[in-house]
Amino acid sequence: MSEERLAPQQHDSLEGIAEPSETPELVGHLEAQYMLLAAQKAGRLPHAIVLAGPQGIGKATFAFAFARHLLSGAEPGANFEPVAIDSPIYRQIASGAHPSVLHLTRPANDKTKGFKTVLSVDEIRRIGRFLSFTSGNGSYRVVIIDPADDMRAAAANALLKNLEEPPSRTIFILIAHSPGALLPTIRSRCQVIRLAPLNDKDLAEVLVRAGQWPDDERVSDALLARSEGSARNAIILQQYGGVEIATALDALATGSADIAASQRLAEAVSGRDSAIQLDVFNGRALELLANAAADAAQSGDTNRAKKLSDAWHMARIAITETATYNLDQKQHALTMISRLNTALKPQSGRM
Repeated sequence: MSEERLAPQQHDSLEGIAEPSETPELVGHLEAQYMLLAAQKAGRLPHAIVLAGPQGIGKATFAFAFARHLLSGAEPGANFEPVAIDSPIYRQIASGAHPSVLHLTRPANDKTKGFKTVLSVDEIRRIGRFLSFTSGNGSYRVVIIDPADDMRAAAANALLKNLEEPPSRTIFILIAHSPGALLPTIRSRCQVIRLAPLNDKDLAEVLVRAGQWPDDERVSDALLARSEGSARNAIILQQYGGVEIATALDALATGSADIAASQRLAEAVSGRDSAIQLDVFNGRALELLANAAADAAQSGDTNRAKKLSDAWHMARIAITETATYNLDQKQHALTMISRLNTALKPQSGRM
């Protein structure tokens, strides 16, 4: 892989890691590849697809690999063929310059010099202009929405209009970490393809190709165990102190309140250069609440499951509002630790 960067910076870019559009070969997800290629061979490709699954397992990489396959004119085989990095189609798609591919994600925020927290309706309206031009060679046109979870109501309704009357030979690919958050009317117009977390072999291969595989076997084993099949998780755990953040939050969330430790963790995940660390913190907080709610429901404690589910939704709102309104990140982290400690505290009188 060339070290030359072609893709523009994105809201979820990781330093030194190629973007999905720059990844010339897809690793894993063979069953989903075969299903789409078989549908293409039979002339039954869906006009809209939701690629659903946890963040960091390769959904966007899958979308771009499929786009390259469609636009290369290759015959459908058993999987998407890798592409040469010096080929025109690779360079055009990677740089966002291919006339038949539209990639929509969170736009830049000129005021903060960062990125907006949502995929705006103005971005979705670009689809209409994109589709008003005919494909250069009469082949497919591909719209990738990444992730569709980031759309709010106005943007989702604008997309729905495009999905209701899709132009011929146009494929919409919606990437969704939480497909349940999409409008039911959008889901009903798409074929949902659920991608599973990467198995250890495929995850290791992705990390080796990205230059992120640890030399120490004990470290690599721990990394595979904690990454939950997500290459993004694995890279963040290594590069941004994710293991330490998650371990510290676990202890504070389920143990006795430790003001000094809470302050240290809140300081570590707040500040201008700590956006990824804060994402790790927020993600682990939501995961702790979701896991506890699932355990309570499985054990038949519906009241506790409901309370934990409500706590998850409140935490999600707090995360969104902190980002949207640029609220104090340290205070957000301290409040989140307190919320977790209260919600996860064992109930008295129960085994």
